[in-house]
Amino acid sequence: MSDVRFGSLILKRDGQRASIVIDRPAKKNAIDEATWRAFADASAAIAADPEIAVVIVRGSGGAFSAGADIAEFVALTEADDARRDAFADAVRDGEEAVARIPQPTIALIDGACVGGGCQIALACDIRIAASTARFGVTPAKLGIVYPVASTRRLVAAVGASAAKELLFTGGLIDAERAASIGLVDRVVEAARLEADVDSLAAAIVANSRYSLAAAKATVDALSQPEPDLAALEALWRGGFSGEDLAEGARAFLEKRPPRFTWARRPDPQPAS
Repeated sequence: MSDVRFGSLILKRDGQRASIVIDRPAKKNAIDEATWRAFADASAAIAADPEIAVVIVRGSGGAFSAGADIAEFVALTEADDARRDAFADAVRDGEEAVARIPQPTIALIDGACVGGGCQIALACDIRIAASTARFGVTPAKLGIVYPVASTRRLVAAVGASAAKELLFTGGLIDAERAASIGLVDRVVEAARLEADVDSLAAAIVANSRYSLAAAKATVDALSQPEPDLAALEALWRGGFSGEDLAEGARAFLEKRPPRFTWARRPDPQPAS
C-alpha cells in the first residue's frame, strides 16, 4: 500500500484499488478551494494508472464532508470578479475531474454529506451510506446557488421535485430518506459500511477492465443530450474480438476464475 498527499486529499493505493480520502477532520472535511483543486490532481493521477480498477472516495474522522469551507465565502464577497471566477472554476473542475475518472467510483459515506460533499458523492458512480449518515443541499441557507452541473446530477438522481425540496429547504435528511429518493444507492449499518464497500469493490475488481471501462463510458455518454452512438456501438462490437472475451468464455467453460489481461487506455478501444 502507498499513500500520496495532494494537499488535504490523501490518495491511497492498495493493489488494484485506490481511495481518495478527504482529510480535514478538524473541519469535518469541509472542502476549500485548495481541496477542489486537489481533486483534479488526484483524479488525474488515478486516470494515468492502468493498474487501478476501482476507486473509493471517502472522508476521514467519521464524516464524508460537511460541505464548503464557509470562511472562504466571506472573502469572496469582497473579492473582484476575476478572483470569484477562479474560485468557481476550481469548484467546477474538481467535481468534473471526479466524474471523469475512467474507473468505477464508489462514495463511502459516513456522517455528514452536505453541500459540496453531495457534489462529490453525486460525481461518483455508486453511493453507499451508513445508516447514521446525514445529507443536505444547503446553498439557500448561504445566499448562493448550487452549480449547474451539480444540480443536473442531483435532478438525475432524485428527480426534479425532490431536488427542489432539497434546494428550497436546505434541510438535512437521514440516510433512509436519501435512499428512498435515490440520493444514495444503498444504506447499511455503520459497523458494516467498510465491509460492504470492500465486498462491492472486490466484485468490481474481479471483472474485465474492458467491460468496466466500456460500461462506464456508455452509461455516462447516454446521460448526455447527444451521445456519440457510433462510438458506443464500436465499444460494444469491439468486445467480440477482444482478449478478455476469449479468456472469459474459456474460463467459464473450464469452470475457473478468469484471468483478464486487457489494460485500460485513456479511452477504451476495442482490442485488435
